[in-house]
Amino acid sequence: MSEQPFDLITMGRIGVDLYPLEAGVPLQHVERFGRFLGGSATNVAVAAARHGRRTAVVTRTGADPFGTFVHEALRDLGVVDRWVTPVAEWPTPITFCEIFPPDDFPIWFYRTPTAPDLQLTPEQVDAAAVASARVLWTTLTGLSQQPSLDAHRFAWRARGRLRHTVIDLDWRPAFWPDVEAGRERALEAVAASTVAVGNRDECEVAVGERDPDAAAEALLALGVELAVVKQGPDGVLARTADERVVVPVHEVEVLNGLGAGDAFGGALVHGLLEGWPLERTLRFANVAGAIVASRLECSTAMPTTAEVEHELGVAA
Repeated sequence: MSEQPFDLITMGRIGVDLYPLEAGVPLQHVERFGRFLGGSATNVAVAAARHGRRTAVVTRTGADPFGTFVHEALRDLGVVDRWVTPVAEWPTPITFCEIFPPDDFPIWFYRTPTAPDLQLTPEQVDAAAVASARVLWTTLTGLSQQPSLDAHRFAWRARGRLRHTVIDLDWRPAFWPDVEAGRERALEAVAASTVAVGNRDECEVAVGERDPDAAAEALLALGVELAVVKQGPDGVLARTADERVVVPVHEVEVLNGLGAGDAFGGALVHGLLEGWPLERTLRFANVAGAIVASRLECSTAMPTTAEVEHELGVAA
């Protein structure tokens, strides 16, 4: 009997987040850290799993104890880890941050000159699984180095721009030589995708537009079916060929904003697969992101559907 398709397969960054257990303290003075599963693509898979979705990550870790931790954490959080393979040459990356609420969260990635997830090769991508997944979620970071770039190209070819092929514009300047290189890869990714998600800065890198409507128009002109532009305190804008929806921000007391976008992404996936109207999907995703912004960590902070619906009910 053949296996049912995955609801979501993500490709991209994975690692360990070491986050301060106290806010408002410079990193050099922090004495206590919490250890959490991290990485944007990984967090999106966890977030969708919290909504009952069958998810998997295609990525690589170091062949080290932190790599073992990553596997254990994925399983504990309901994400299939069969396509997470070890790299002997490079350690599992670590990410540190500082926490200065409500809007200052400096972040340091320990993943140079490369990281295991950027050593993903086409041979490690299951073409049949990628083609049959109800959603494929890729990120711009995964295109920043070879062989990961070719692995993503292989996945896109296998999928053939099937509906719900998502590019998260996830712009991290530290991983790129310059903006032009990022834009070139972003345009390639958008051309292979049907959904594009990014904030104003990320849209500016991809299509040269910071204005949300102009950015969404540019993304639609490149062929995506859905363009989602996150506007920070101004909420979120989404555009299709015949619909424009703006949803205001959901107010919470922010503790750490770093995982909010990934929670938004997992909730967006859930709404798309449920076939909800666009406005309902965005409101649900906005609240999911806000809940995580009110918590310390990312992966283990992802809310369940019931938590989001409760918060939606309170807001109503």
